[in-house]
Amino acid sequence: MSKRMLAGIALFCVLVAAAFAQSAYVNLETRLTPEQLRETGLDTLSAEQLAALNRLLRADAERMAKSAPAQGRETGGSAWQLGLDEKPIRSRLKGTLSGWEPGTEFELENGQRWKVLKGSLKLRKPLQSPEIEISAGVAGRWFLHFDENWPGARVYRVD
Repeated sequence: MSKRMLAGIALFCVLVAAAFAQSAYVNLETRLTPEQLRETGLDTLSAEQLAALNRLLRADAERMAKSAPAQGRETGGSAWQLGLDEKPIRSRLKGTLSGWEPGTEFELENGQRWKVLKGSLKLRKPLQSPEIEISAGVAGRWFLHFDENWPGARVYRVD
C-alpha cells in the first residue's frame, strides 16, 4: 500500500471518529449487531421498553456532554473522545528529571502519575522539579514536555 493511500485511510478514520464523537446519541438497536442484542438480552425487550432505555441513555449522554466543559476536562475524557479538545496539564515534576525511557514513571505536584510509553532522553545535567506540560494528541495520546526545544515523551496516566 502506498504512503498516500495509508495517509488517506488514516485521515478518513480520524474524520469518522470525530463525527461520532460530536454526533448525538445513537439508539442501541442501531449501534449493536443482532448478535450483540441477543448476547445482552436486549432483543427480549418490548418496543416500549427499548424506547424507554434509549430515552434514558440519551438523556444521560446529553447531561454528561453538558457537564463536561464545566468540569474543565483537564484530567482526561471518555474513551470515545479524540482528545484534541483537551487542555494541556501544567504542573511541576516531583523530584529530579535526568531523562526517561519506556517504563519511567513520573509523579507530578498535582498528584497525577504518568508513565512513559515511547521515547527516550538522557539529560547532561539533571533538573530539579522542572515545570512540565502534558498535552493531548490525536486519538487519546498524551505527550510530556519540559522544554519546547527538547523532544517529548509519549505517556499515559497510571493513577
